[in-house]
Amino acid sequence: MSAVTTAAADRGAAGVPVRGLTVLYDAGCGLCTHLRNWLVRQPQLVPLELVPAGSAEARRRYPGLDHTATLDEVTVIGDSGQVYQASRAWIVVLWALREHRPLAHRLSTPAGARLARGAVLAAAKWRGAQGHSRQWGGQTYPMADGWSYHPSTGWSHNPPSCSDGACATG
Repeated sequence: MSAVTTAAADRGAAGVPVRGLTVLYDAGCGLCTHLRNWLVRQPQLVPLELVPAGSAEARRRYPGLDHTATLDEVTVIGDSGQVYQASRAWIVVLWALREHRPLAHRLSTPAGARLARGAVLAAAKWRGAQGHSRQWGGQTYPMADGWSYHPSTGWSHNPPSCSDGACATG
């Protein structure tokens, strides 16, 4: 068995083939539209379809999604119904690109995932500084992994407590 076959099996890629991805992006954000335009110019191993988040088309295709949330976090939907958000969405988009698939594999490791998360947080902070905080509604939004966003102070991290044993592995 080759290293490529082993890597694919380790990621469960053989179980659910991905033949296409839909990327929901914020069409009102300059950074998002720049990245959308960059994506359409890249050689793709898996076809990408780019649809404005929150649009009538996105709502028609994916009625079960929280479309307000898709404006907050980049969201990617696989052709078999897989939903990826935030840094995981960017990793799967890079995986779909011929020249960036090796980077996606590196970012899918625990160390790489921290790097990808940092990049997504930096982009979110930049978007907020550019006036793209309309979707936040002036509130604090906590996430299950301990990150929270507040428009006036940006991102902060307060990891969940492990005192109840919820973090235990084994």
